Amino acid sequence: SNKCETYPLATRLNIVCVGLSPDGSLAILIDEEGAALLVSLIGKCVIHKFYFHKPVHSVSFSPDGKKFVITKDNIALMYHAPGRKREFNAFVLDKTYYGPYDETTCIDWTDDSKCFAVGSKDMSTWVFGAERWANLIYYSLGGHKDVIVACFFEENSLDLYTISQDAALCVWQCDTELDGLKPMPPKGAAKENNAAKDDEEFLEEPKGEEIHGKANPSEKETRNKVKYSRVAKYFFNKEGDFNNLTSAAYHKKTHLLVTGFASGIFHLHELPDFNLIHSLSISDQGIASISINSTGDWIAFGCSGLGQLLVWEWQSESYVLKQQGHFNSMVSLAYSPDGQYIVTGGEDGKVKVWNTSSSFCFVTFTEHNSGVTAVTFTSTGYVILSASLDGTVRAFDLHRYRNFRTFTSPRPSQFSCLAVDSSGEIVSAGSQDSFEIFIWSMQSGRLLDILSGHEGPISSLSFNPMKCVLASASWDKTVKLWDMLDSWRTKETLILNSDVLVVTFRPDGKELAVAALNGQITFWDHENAVQIGSIEGRHDLQMGRKELDKITAKQAAKGKSFTTLCYSADGQSILAGGLSKFVCIYNVKEQILMKKFEISCNFSLDAMEEYLDRRKMTEFGSMALIDEGAGDEDGVAIPLPGVKRGDMSYRHFKPEIRVTCLRFSPTGRSWAATTTEGLLIYSLDSGLIFDPFELDIDITPSNIHKTLRQKEYTMAIVMAFKLNEKKLIQEVMEAVPSNEIDVVCTSLPDLYVEKVLEFLASAFETSCHLEFYLIWAHKLLMLHGQKLKTRSVKLLPVIQFLQKSIQRHFEDVSKLCEWNIYNIKYALAISQQRGMKRLAEETSEDDLDGDSDYLMQEVQKDILS
Repeated sequence: SNKCETYPLATRLNIVCVGLSPDGSLAILIDEEGAALLVSLIGKCVIHKFYFHKPVHSVSFSPDGKKFVITKDNIALMYHAPGRKREFNAFVLDKTYYGPYDETTCIDWTDDSKCFAVGSKDMSTWVFGAERWANLIYYSLGGHKDVIVACFFEENSLDLYTISQDAALCVWQCDTELDGLKPMPPKGAAKENNAAKDDEEFLEEPKGEEIHGKANPSEKETRNKVKYSRVAKYFFNKEGDFNNLTSAAYHKKTHLLVTGFASGIFHLHELPDFNLIHSLSISDQGIASISINSTGDWIAFGCSGLGQLLVWEWQSESYVLKQQGHFNSMVSLAYSPDGQYIVTGGEDGKVKVWNTSSSFCFVTFTEHNSGVTAVTFTSTGYVILSASLDGTVRAFDLHRYRNFRTFTSPRPSQFSCLAVDSSGEIVSAGSQDSFEIFIWSMQSGRLLDILSGHEGPISSLSFNPMKCVLASASWDKTVKLWDMLDSWRTKETLILNSDVLVVTFRPDGKELAVAALNGQITFWDHENAVQIGSIEGRHDLQMGRKELDKITAKQAAKGKSFTTLCYSADGQSILAGGLSKFVCIYNVKEQILMKKFEISCNFSLDAMEEYLDRRKMTEFGSMALIDEGAGDEDGVAIPLPGVKRGDMSYRHFKPEIRVTCLRFSPTGRSWAATTTEGLLIYSLDSGLIFDPFELDIDITPSNIHKTLRQKEYTMAIVMAFKLNEKKLIQEVMEAVPSNEIDVVCTSLPDLYVEKVLEFLASAFETSCHLEFYLIWAHKLLMLHGQKLKTRSVKLLPVIQFLQKSIQRHFEDVSKLCEWNIYNIKYALAISQQRGMKRLAEETSEDDLDGDSDYLMQEVQKDILS
């Protein structure tokens, strides 16, 4: 039941820290430069934007939800938390706390929100009062020899645990209980308030109260104040181990401390006695973040190096959730024929299969030894093929999750592209280094033929969906068409003006689209080898200027082009993307740009800005060209032309924004892109859009309800679809009695049959009225099947969308039914055995095993029959 959701909001740079309000309704997201967004998690929208001017290290709400503290530089700032009422400024500064000498790293609050502790890089921890307490304004704790990673208060107490990077834990005991904190006497408060009010009239923003802490206060200042004493000090590392502690979390109710280390190991300890419960290695890289759920049963771990997210149930020692993205960038993707799954291939050599409805990866294949260059599904949807630079093409089975075929070439070749014909029998892959195309049989795994004729590396392959014709594109400025049935002879050669990068057939197989290095997309009638149109798309790419570029983005764009193409499911539009943050969608017939999608607004990636920022320019050139700590005088080496990745050995390595692959869903409702940001899916299904159809003045919700009351169901359905409000359509459809569905389907106009089918497909995704909607689908297809067949090409995406929805329910329900049948049969077989009298000596252990095996076999026979 795990589900993943993407919020429709983004910061300008990478998000560094997140603060969640205790009731779970608000979140504060802060990026690398200190720009904050206040987000409503219920409404999924940005409420307020604020800029802290400096990088923020951590943010934490108080347990009562009235305040929050952020740490930046060597100070802690306490703000009033946004309330229920609408404020002009949601972030009002209450107090500023000074004390640590170096940057502050972590925050923790007491349970009653009276005090909070702040850890620092200067190896000290400071306890501050959230209010002005007479016996606790500030308190400094030392005792560590490294940076403080985390500090935690004990439940309903001022007792404190502090943990440092060298894996040491200090236990601090306080001589005062929380109830023993005395409020500051209101001495001269009225005068101070009046003076402060006069000052604030001249200030744009009210300055909060400032509290300056001292590391070594005088004896007079510490008299009658709270005192801390160190009770114990524990070490996580054994003697001789040097394993840095990177993150920690503490659950106050169960006294459970979880610590994560740079080697990927985590420890569970029970405090205050420091008893080790268990430890486990979960990653090769450091654990960046840890969180424990409210009950203390589940622990979540985040590893930023590998992009891992794990949820661990510590009592049963089992995974609740385990997800990991591609280590390097994704290179290619493919949709399954029903649009339910997406397969991606990455430069890390992994092939991952994702579920589009839950957004989770459910299987990873790691057989390749080098980067995967292309992936595809066969027409059945149960076999995945992947080509790699390691010289193999592998076939994976989605039933048993195994690699059942490996195709290789006689001489080792690096495969750059892959295609499989519509029957799933012929597999072809193009080589980068030998300029040849290899053809294998899926059934036998044998190499059938090697097609040679190209004079440059093969860049792309595509099979015609309707005929056994293969199109191959190459850097030798040609596209060759090979007839698979006529002994693999070249049927036609299409000559272009520039190196060809990608070729793709329209879903009906009647048109061919080709993208070349000069930025042009050309359309061909491949039957007659005639060009029927072209799009000049270089200016639509809108390149950004990289930090190390010596020339402007406009000049650099002259050498750029589209590197991936894909037709929409109906073949009327074409998607194109390349080395830029934009994906363009063109109308094929009119040859015009319909829309540009900006895939990212994250300026932490390179080549996002068209012009270089003047603030980053020095008299010696761009600041990016001056590498910090570079000993040699040459500075930063400019990357060579055509280099796809930057140099990861630099201190400041910024990944470049790019779109590596685009695919349209067979359902026609969504499309996906593999980018530097990851796998992005754009869909029509989410979002409220008023999109009426043949609307006239009489069609209103009240008139539709009136028609329904008069039991004119067909009329009400037609009116509801004209208004095109999903909730209203659902209400009208569900108001039709099940015995009337047959009559309504018969009288429904042809134009609306298609619309009803589309609605049914989307309704299956969310509705619980499974049988009711299945009756609708069955009746519509039975009564209008013949008419729909004549428009099959246009209706194919809708039918596939419907099939995907029904198939998902079928899989869920059939698993449940099989399990129930099995249990009932087993219970019946056991009850029949019960009544039989048996001799005592016969009931040995072997006989019991034999009986249970016999029962199992009987049950399985019944199920199969």
